[in-house]
Amino acid sequence: MDQKSIYRLIAPLVFMLCLLVFVLKKRTPAEDFDATACVGPPLKNLQARNDAIEAGYTINRRYDCIDKESFMAVAQQKDAWLQGRKDAAAASPSASAAAAPSASSLAEARRGFDTRTAQVQAASSKLPRPPADLFVRTDYGGPSRLTLPAFVTPDPKDGQKHPAIIWLTGGDTNSLDDFWTPGPEINDQSARAFREAGMVMMFPTLRGGNENPGSRQYFLGEVDDVLAAADHLARLPYVDITRIYLGGHSTGGTLALLTAETNGRFKAVFAFGPVAEVDRYPSSLVPIHFKQIPADELKLRSPVHWLNGISTPTYLIEGKNAPGNIDDVEAMCRRSENPRLHCIPVEGENHFSVLAKVSKVIAARLVVEAPGVEFSLRAEEFEKKAGAD
Repeated sequence: MDQKSIYRLIAPLVFMLCLLVFVLKKRTPAEDFDATACVGPPLKNLQARNDAIEAGYTINRRYDCIDKESFMAVAQQKDAWLQGRKDAAAASPSASAAAAPSASSLAEARRGFDTRTAQVQAASSKLPRPPADLFVRTDYGGPSRLTLPAFVTPDPKDGQKHPAIIWLTGGDTNSLDDFWTPGPEINDQSARAFREAGMVMMFPTLRGGNENPGSRQYFLGEVDDVLAAADHLARLPYVDITRIYLGGHSTGGTLALLTAETNGRFKAVFAFGPVAEVDRYPSSLVPIHFKQIPADELKLRSPVHWLNGISTPTYLIEGKNAPGNIDDVEAMCRRSENPRLHCIPVEGENHFSVLAKVSKVIAARLVVEAPGVEFSLRAEEFEKKAGAD
């Protein structure tokens, strides 16, 4: 067979192959795209996919889009959270009035305020390294473009949405050291009852803590850090955004209370052993001479002045025995008429032992709490019965 004959034989095959390649290239993804399975068009890049996953959505692998069923599930969660807030407000006119912003609210007083009281800590501790089966590192975007580390319960990979709590440690609240190792019942500051009950826990570091950027403001800018951490926590795909709580102990309890007075985004807040006025803290604990700073700086950091601005259930919890801040807690409870504020003095416990005892009760209830139902804790539950030891 000569060369011309060979060419005449294969030329049609080459033509058909070229035509097939041309047709395949001309096909657009839209021809294969099923809009009924997706919300929005195909995701364009890796960043778009990561953003969707952080928002709690599932990626449809066939069409590379936000899966419609997961989008609807997240929307239902948001609707349930909003409806729960509306129902709670409607159930109590006084609670609704308390939720409304006032001219004297902490959020308004803080707006545009430029503090003159801030410190950069010269020597900071290194970031701890908890066991990976308990906590994994997750960085969140804080205010002023700060990137701050936090540690969170790893994804259990069970396909479920779990209740979650941000926990603020006592002492140097901006920093973390060994926050996961349990202590004795009389002083267990790990708050392990929440993770052991099956809740997702998040321990954030704050501005200026550990080796973080930013200046410490001691109970002022740190409120914004906590709220930014909550935004990040809500984007984790295994967290139930309708059941995010906030808790803290000692200085962490004071910061948790100030956060509740500033923003009502948490389903409930648990402040263990807060103070009414931050000038109660010695300089050995909080290295600011509060008695020497301007009155407006002190007032913005002191929870006693802003109790009426609380719009979400908030619990002040303290042991009645010394040492502790029971006088501060009781003073705030006497001063406030806000129905959202609940006071839990605990007989037979002090500032440290109260944490393990009450957190177990709280955690056990939070994990079985139904959507739209408010958490309830009463002081009477911790009163000693007549004749009891």
